[in-house]
Amino acid sequence: MKFNFLIILFCTVTGIFIKAQTEQEPIYFNEYLKYVKDKNLGLAAQKYNVSMAEASILTAGIFPDPQIEMETSNNGVSKDMGYTVGGAVSWTLELGGKRKARIEMAKNEAEYSRLQLQDYVRNLFADATLGYIEALKAKALLNVQKESYQSMLTLAKSDSIRYRLGDISKVTSQQTRLEASSLLNEVYQLEGAQQQSVTALSDFIGSDCTGKDVSGNLNTFNRNFILNDLITQAFNERADLLASKQNINTAASRVKLEKANRVIDLGLSAGAGHNTVANNEIAPSPAVNTVKFGISVPLKFSNHRNADLKIAEIGYSQAETEYRQIENNIRMEVTQAYQQYTSVQKQLQQFDNGILKEAENILKGITYSYQRGESSILEVLNAQRTFNELRQNYFQLLAENASALIELERKTGIWDIEF
Repeated sequence: MKFNFLIILFCTVTGIFIKAQTEQEPIYFNEYLKYVKDKNLGLAAQKYNVSMAEASILTAGIFPDPQIEMETSNNGVSKDMGYTVGGAVSWTLELGGKRKARIEMAKNEAEYSRLQLQDYVRNLFADATLGYIEALKAKALLNVQKESYQSMLTLAKSDSIRYRLGDISKVTSQQTRLEASSLLNEVYQLEGAQQQSVTALSDFIGSDCTGKDVSGNLNTFNRNFILNDLITQAFNERADLLASKQNINTAASRVKLEKANRVIDLGLSAGAGHNTVANNEIAPSPAVNTVKFGISVPLKFSNHRNADLKIAEIGYSQAETEYRQIENNIRMEVTQAYQQYTSVQKQLQQFDNGILKEAENILKGITYSYQRGESSILEVLNAQRTFNELRQNYFQLLAENASALIELERKTGIWDIEF
């Protein structure tokens, strides 16, 4: 009687504990993705790059500042030649379209930063969704294990009663109890993994996700694609390819700016002066006002060394080469992602053919036979493990299918993930 009481107490307490662990605050995918968009700290930091690039456009359009010069002199300290007081304003007149070239390059750099931000968002959404899928998979595997444990728990309770009635041996009753205890340990292990996968989502939304319960259906990730259409769409939509193309424009504007910088600038100046009365006996003179205008022309000996221009031209060639390389990479990435997705889809069809239902019917049949004394507990345990493995493989394959679709859309540059 003491042995049976302990079994019932064990089953009741652990059942209550498992039920308590399931009460968590839900979080839905659309809500989660909105948090990612609005609160992700990495994304917020990347937005500063765009703001700084846009501010650089204003900086590029600034004209050179004028200079004011003031001077005074004593024309003869001991001979009373009077004083001279004067002032001048000087300003650099940029020639060759330097200001226009600076503005053009700053605009191209700002557009490049905006495209880089779009590419960051593309990868951020994909990574955040993969994390959510991982949490969903961990939840599904945990539920499979919990259901298996509950099934074995029920069987253990039944066996404790059958043992008291003398229908089965003490060893058989102990076997089911130990199997239930073993399954409970696996529940604890998967529970820890599930909690960690949810906590990992905190990195994407900038706040703590611990205690949340992810919600979603892993069966909604089925699409039909044509590979050539995907490749064409990737060439048109991928933000990193568009950014690389924009980088070519930026490099071209840098070459244009370097050529403009080789054009001389003129220095313009205008000033006025006043000479006081000179009372010197040898050369007396009245007060005199003077006006002056001047132009300065630099001697651009540095133009003989055109290293900056050569570097800009090499950068332009490099940008073109990188663009062609990214095109090749995109074609390869989309093709591989498509192949992976279609491969997982074929594997899922095996489960659609009724493997899970067949395994479940076998388990129910063997369990029924065991309760009637027509089969052994080992047959029940083997059938239970087979059914569990199939269900776990199924949910892992569903998660792999979802991940493959997310990667395919990431590589293609499209996004229609909702569940």
